[in-house]
Amino acid sequence: MRRFQERVLGSSRTDISSSDGDIWLLGVCHKISQQESSGGVDNSNGLASFEQDFSSKILVTYRKGFDAIGDTKYTSDVHWGCMLRSSQMLVAQALLFHKLGRSWRKPIDKPPDKEYIDVLQLFGDSEASAFSIHNLLQAGKGYGLAVGSWVGPYAMCRTWEVLARKKNDLGELPLPMAIYVVSGDEDGERGGAPVVCIEDASKRCFEFSSGLAAWTPLLLLVPLVLGLDKVNPRYIPLLRSTFKFPQSLGIMGGKPGASTYIIGAQNEKAFYLDPHDVQQVVNISGDTQEPTSTSSYHCNIMRHIPLDSIDPSLAIGFYCRDKDDFDDFCSQASKLAEESNGAPLFTVTQSRSFSKQVTSNDVSGDNTGFQEEDFPGMDRGNDTGTNEDDWQLL
Repeated sequence: MRRFQERVLGSSRTDISSSDGDIWLLGVCHKISQQESSGGVDNSNGLASFEQDFSSKILVTYRKGFDAIGDTKYTSDVHWGCMLRSSQMLVAQALLFHKLGRSWRKPIDKPPDKEYIDVLQLFGDSEASAFSIHNLLQAGKGYGLAVGSWVGPYAMCRTWEVLARKKNDLGELPLPMAIYVVSGDEDGERGGAPVVCIEDASKRCFEFSSGLAAWTPLLLLVPLVLGLDKVNPRYIPLLRSTFKFPQSLGIMGGKPGASTYIIGAQNEKAFYLDPHDVQQVVNISGDTQEPTSTSSYHCNIMRHIPLDSIDPSLAIGFYCRDKDDFDDFCSQASKLAEESNGAPLFTVTQSRSFSKQVTSNDVSGDNTGFQEEDFPGMDRGNDTGTNEDDWQLL
């Protein structure tokens, strides 16, 4: 399997050089160069800090030996489930940020946190786990997801949108945050760069809270197609900059037919977690005193590939804890768009009816607020759309 993965992704590297500059890992800067550190960055033991941060991220890989999916005979997702696994990693990281904060690290010499175990249980390989591969496939049927078939980033993002709205037996939503799939226009079809509409984001939060709150935690997913056979070079610096956002959840991407979860960048390198290793299914126990080993959910091998070698079809994720965090995200995104020389990854606007692009100077706590009475009888968002992943060609 590793040889197969290397034929598709190319040979990954594990060497890390301080001469290549500092590493940005999901919004945190690890100072591994010999330069003087500056305020607001993590400069404690440089490389060791990065290694601890990297190895604390949840790894989800191919599994074998789970209960058959639906009425099929598939008890493994080997060779076809890498995009589903990459998406599970991104959402799992959003949940870790939500429950334990960005500074959380996997404990070594003490029992694991209950919140951490709760997150892992959501991604078990059975229908009983809310975000299992079984339930993802069921939720994504309308977007072309099928057992044994590869799926692209756009369909994967829309599938999470559907699954997040499916209440459990207690009538509760499984994801403790609203979800907003950012598209290029109202129908999510072909168009220009995706537009983060502040009004739409507020509506998603209001809807998620059943009208009880004007704002809630928010997961943004931005599917993109940034070229034909490869990423247009003009987008590489922009992609690299997204890892500097405090809200960064990384990228679902890789090479055709071989998705990975990209979580960091150092100059031209993209650090990633690889779902292609095959592991036996594990049943995570809720007992934090005598838990099942969680070692298969983490990786100490820090692989990287050239950032410009990734597939142009990808999806970027961001987690905004509250209104202030979302305002900061909009400011960061607007500034990045202003620096894009007319070819942004995505833009920010106040509303669909007001098409003027929001600039970094426009974003404030006052002009992105909405009252509950602003959204009577709001719709459920876009549940229909295309199965195509090449809806945005830049």
